[in-house]
Amino acid sequence: MKELTKAEEEIMQILWKMKKGFVKDILEEMPEPKPAYNTVSTVVRILEKKGFVGYNAFGKSHEYYPLVAEDKYKSFFLKNFMSGYFGGSFEKLVSFFAKDNNLDVKELDQLMRHVKDDLKEEDQQDGNNA
Repeated sequence: MKELTKAEEEIMQILWKMKKGFVKDILEEMPEPKPAYNTVSTVVRILEKKGFVGYNAFGKSHEYYPLVAEDKYKSFFLKNFMSGYFGGSFEKLVSFFAKDNNLDVKELDQLMRHVKDDLKEEDQQDGNNA
């Protein structure tokens, strides 16, 4: 899997939310100032070549849909981000986040509880899928 450009990620965010859509539908969901139709069409075709997007053809029109799940991309992106900026260390990431946002001990404790709960939930789901 490759990391997406900002434009590609913006379009994927829209497709993940919409589940499927034509270029005109994607364009409608984009914030002002909206890019040109051809620009969106080009980015969608690039996403298709990268394996992120599939389509159903209706004559000359194509209805696009995501092939890569949002959570799969988030996981991939976060691992790359942590590796590139924090040496792959979750502790360094949390430490940076805590310092940068002036979190107190109570807020850090809540954050760690949420992480532990999420991990437990994932483990239970993985156990059910085995």
